[in-house]
Amino acid sequence: MDKSDHGNDQKNVDFKEQRWHKHYDKGVPAAIDFEEVPLHGFMPRAVDLFGDRPALVFLNATFTYAELFDKVKRCANALRSLGVKEGSRVAIQLPNIPQTVIAFHGAAMAGAEVVMTNPLYTLREIEHQWSDAECDFAFVADFIWEETIEPNRSKLRPKTYIVAHIPDYLRFPLNLLAPFKLARQSPKRYAKVKTGDGVHEFKPLVEGASNAPISMDRGMDEIAVLQYTGGTTGLSKGAVLSHRNLSCNAQQIHAWFPDVDPGHEVNLICLPLFHVFGLSVGMNWSIWAGSKMVLVPNPRDIPALVKAITKHKVTLFPGVPALFNAINHFPGVESLDMTSVKSCFSGSAPIPRDVQEKFEKLTKSTIIEGFGMSETSPVTHVNPLKGLRKIGMVGVPMSNTLAKIVDAEDDTKELGVGEEGELLVQGPQVMRGYWKCDDINAEVLKGGWMHTGDLASMDEDGFFKIVGRKKDMINCSGLKVFPDEVDDVLMAHPAILEAATIGVPDESRGETVKSFIVLKEGQTLTPEEIEKYARENLAAYKIPRQIEFLEELPKSSVMKILRRELRDREIAKNAGGAT
Repeated sequence: MDKSDHGNDQKNVDFKEQRWHKHYDKGVPAAIDFEEVPLHGFMPRAVDLFGDRPALVFLNATFTYAELFDKVKRCANALRSLGVKEGSRVAIQLPNIPQTVIAFHGAAMAGAEVVMTNPLYTLREIEHQWSDAECDFAFVADFIWEETIEPNRSKLRPKTYIVAHIPDYLRFPLNLLAPFKLARQSPKRYAKVKTGDGVHEFKPLVEGASNAPISMDRGMDEIAVLQYTGGTTGLSKGAVLSHRNLSCNAQQIHAWFPDVDPGHEVNLICLPLFHVFGLSVGMNWSIWAGSKMVLVPNPRDIPALVKAITKHKVTLFPGVPALFNAINHFPGVESLDMTSVKSCFSGSAPIPRDVQEKFEKLTKSTIIEGFGMSETSPVTHVNPLKGLRKIGMVGVPMSNTLAKIVDAEDDTKELGVGEEGELLVQGPQVMRGYWKCDDINAEVLKGGWMHTGDLASMDEDGFFKIVGRKKDMINCSGLKVFPDEVDDVLMAHPAILEAATIGVPDESRGETVKSFIVLKEGQTLTPEEIEKYARENLAAYKIPRQIEFLEELPKSSVMKILRRELRDREIAKNAGGAT
């Protein structure tokens, strides 16, 4: 994709009189009068409104919005001094540390287009992403630099690297103790860096730069981020997100929570900022609302999450079902006071009813399930916080968003209430298209609608239910089985902690249903007992014919269960058996 806009035209869209609008909470508008604030305007706006309020907490380091903005301006000037121009692409490959926030908004203020890169990526994945995005500059963590980047610089496009150390902004005594502790970890998380030849250390570079304002006129419809998808169907593609896409989505999220107290909320940022969920619902919404961001680098570190919630009195918690489930089962959690949490936003995967109910009882909070994609900045649907909330459904289209269900084989045929088909969405948060993929964009954004690839249905109230991905659907003798439905039933069993279902080849049925099961600690079950339980809750053709017990399920960096990895294992196993 070039810099032309393949996205949808919102000028003539009527957001009134949709069936779901009557279920919006009081104070949530059907259409928002958006402020025209590009991403490089977020920090100046926050300083004007919340300058002396705490902006960011990381271990024993705290910054006010004024202090954070000072570092963002210095970062922008440092980037300019290294040759970054408007439209340059800058990669950021960092965990959730202060430098990630500074680098992102510093790059935006310098006029750059940001490419968020997963710190867990292999060399092959990094090489593809940075080459495809044409990145000439990259922020990386020191341990990534030592292990992956420095030994392979000749294979990678960027010529200029800015290397950050996790302890850079910690205060005494952690700034002295942390390097030793991190260097002893396996794998280690601290490394010394030799500067020169296009290699700079983050803190000296930024702190030594000017904090003068930068003259830059980059508009709302310019590219802000190339957000690469997970690559579940091959090499990942870059979703082109404009300043308008990301700014409007932050404002849509903010409008959905009319009781949020600007300048006084505490948002737990444990979802990785390189993922669009963490980027928008964590960082960008926090800055828009003047919330204090509590950064946690590793979402799998449940003790750190629980400590952060209780110590900092977290009020807002964007998360995924696996995180809520893990906290529910954290030893001694019932004795802790977690009642500061008011509102939780769950996405990425369906949240089982028992997980939701237990967490809400534990914290006295409300979890609202929503839906989004990298391609939609990400949020398009969410349940009302106070009104009608339908557990097991992703809610209603949010302000300024339209959605419909069409036949999965014929997108010109719109389906009615209760019918299952492909979900299409339209709104200001929908991407401009995939980077360098004009042929795909013509289909994905056909008619101004984002074709999500998700199979869904809409009920009479305008609430949507995701029944599965088109590519995940299991075809058993011509009958459709949706893995999410099977997993939801299995996880309601009191002995089952997690479940993941896939389709595997079957000579007689074409495909058959296989479920991978993780049991709760101390529990035992046999495949026969699981089949008997499933038979009581599922139609016969949906019952798992194969059961495999695992110690843990493969998960992404945002704790999303990776069915594709389970499918790959099965393919490899079958291939090995065939030889």
